[in-house]
Amino acid sequence: MSVIENSLEKLRRAAASGKEPGSAAVVLPGAVRTESVAELHVHKRTSLDFARLRAAGYLPEQGQERRFAEYCHRIKRPLIERALAPGAAQDARLILLTSALPGDGKTFIALSVALSMARERDISVLLVDGDLPKAQVTRVAGLHGEPGLLDALKDDHLDVESLVLDTDVANLEILPAGRPSEGTAELVASARMRDIAARLIGRNAHRLVLFDSPPLLVSGEARALLPIPGQIVLVARTAHTPQAAITEAIGLIDKKKLQGLVVNDAPVSRSDHGYYYDYGSTEGAKI
Repeated sequence: MSVIENSLEKLRRAAASGKEPGSAAVVLPGAVRTESVAELHVHKRTSLDFARLRAAGYLPEQGQERRFAEYCHRIKRPLIERALAPGAAQDARLILLTSALPGDGKTFIALSVALSMARERDISVLLVDGDLPKAQVTRVAGLHGEPGLLDALKDDHLDVESLVLDTDVANLEILPAGRPSEGTAELVASARMRDIAARLIGRNAHRLVLFDSPPLLVSGEARALLPIPGQIVLVARTAHTPQAAITEAIGLIDKKKLQGLVVNDAPVSRSDHGYYYDYGSTEGAKI
């Protein structure tokens, strides 16, 4: 008898005896084993409008896709390797992309890196709109009004996994910001936020969770998010982000978690494709 048949038979016997099925698990092909039958979720599905995303400036311009794909590969590869390394802490699969100030392009980078990670064969990617004040991922993906992270934070009985949306991009899921609420910084700083993060990675050992965070220097929500992930990437923009702002933002981040600095709009030279990602020391990083 197959695993599926065996599990179904247990359910039938439990129903016949009038008992609850308890913790019997149903394992479906390609699905993650869950704690109980009641916890199996069928995600809603959404489609990404790439023309709209490009027109809004959240995807590279046509003709630049190949070069930008290489940039994203350089960003994602060390993050994936750290996340899935033998003996790695679970929170290494929680990755936060943030910036010092608004306008540095962190949502552009978060969406691009999530799409690049989704092309990997052995992982899935959940892009979480953690920029609760602006909810840019939610807005540009056409998910305004959908329940999401804020709803799960406000309701302890609401399973965050039921709010995750599948997309028409293989291996890519999105968790919207959710419906607006007061006291978002306090919600993010709560124990409930840590429980939600643990649940998002606890379901699937091959899921990476990528948070698009608010800018660190203007948002209490961003600073409240900092203890959650195991890996943090800081985004800056050439000729836009002041050196002092970068230094101040770096000072807020645990150096063990800080994995590098992504620089938007870096000049391209003949010998290189332009400085884009620094895995060395970010102390005194130059723009």
